[in-house]
Amino acid sequence: MAVLLLAEVDNGALNMDATAKSVTAAAKLGDVTILCAGERCADAGKEAATIKGVAKVLVAEDPLYGHRLAEPTAALLAHLAADYDHIVAPATTDAKNILPRVAALLDVMVITDVSGVVDADTFERPIYAGNAIQTVKSKDAKKVVSIRTSTFEAAETGGDAPVETVATAAAPGLSEWVEDHVAESDRPDLTSAGVVVSGGRGVGSEDDFALIEKLADKLGAAVGASRAAVDSGFAPNDWQVGQTGKVVAPDLYVAIGISGAIQHLAGMKDSKVIVAINKDEEAPIFQVADYGLVMDLFEAVPEMTEKV
Repeated sequence: MAVLLLAEVDNGALNMDATAKSVTAAAKLGDVTILCAGERCADAGKEAATIKGVAKVLVAEDPLYGHRLAEPTAALLAHLAADYDHIVAPATTDAKNILPRVAALLDVMVITDVSGVVDADTFERPIYAGNAIQTVKSKDAKKVVSIRTSTFEAAETGGDAPVETVATAAAPGLSEWVEDHVAESDRPDLTSAGVVVSGGRGVGSEDDFALIEKLADKLGAAVGASRAAVDSGFAPNDWQVGQTGKVVAPDLYVAIGISGAIQHLAGMKDSKVIVAINKDEEAPIFQVADYGLVMDLFEAVPEMTEKV
């Protein structure tokens, strides 16, 4: 079996954490070839070649693949698919945009958020906000699969796979880049951070969300938010943790002013240690928390920040 893994490359930089964890999953399916596509991705290709378990790295470097447009990348994957039995990628925002298009071009189903690999045709994935595990067996000749990286350990580095350049595919001409609006931050990436501090609707306002950010900065943590906080305008969309946001599994997850709706728990319940701060002792978040503090967050968080 041959596997083509789309690496997560943004502005020429490889997301090593997401890619290495996907290699661990993909290696259960067969020989892994990594594809790095982007306007500048040669260095990302060299870095990907150091991941153990990778047989080969393909580099498609062209302005066509800049700005993370889904249609050109999907066309490239479909063009390369003839030599592979599985097309996989980490279940990131980019892959969720690209893989359904690849599946449509190949006329197969897409299997999303895979958390376990049973065999080359059979996969496990969470459903009902993570409350049940569905086993999916596909009879498609080619499998298109996204990997929930939070459930896999990262493959080790130290490999030395060969790197090859591949030709670009024809441009579909279905979309074009207009401009980027990117939030700059010195904090760790939310999906790979070892510590995450999240705030919910209980924080009360965008201004008060600064309490969450101060504690996160003291802990060297990423900042997260519940959907309720994002919908209320307290935090930007890319901070959202949950079923419709990002899935995280840090060593420490601190939930502040978050009630613990099932949709939020689906995005963070695999965290190693969960700490909850909420003044409502009946809040569902305490059912999954390893440590719980029933206290007004406006008293607890400043005191914690001061003592850290």
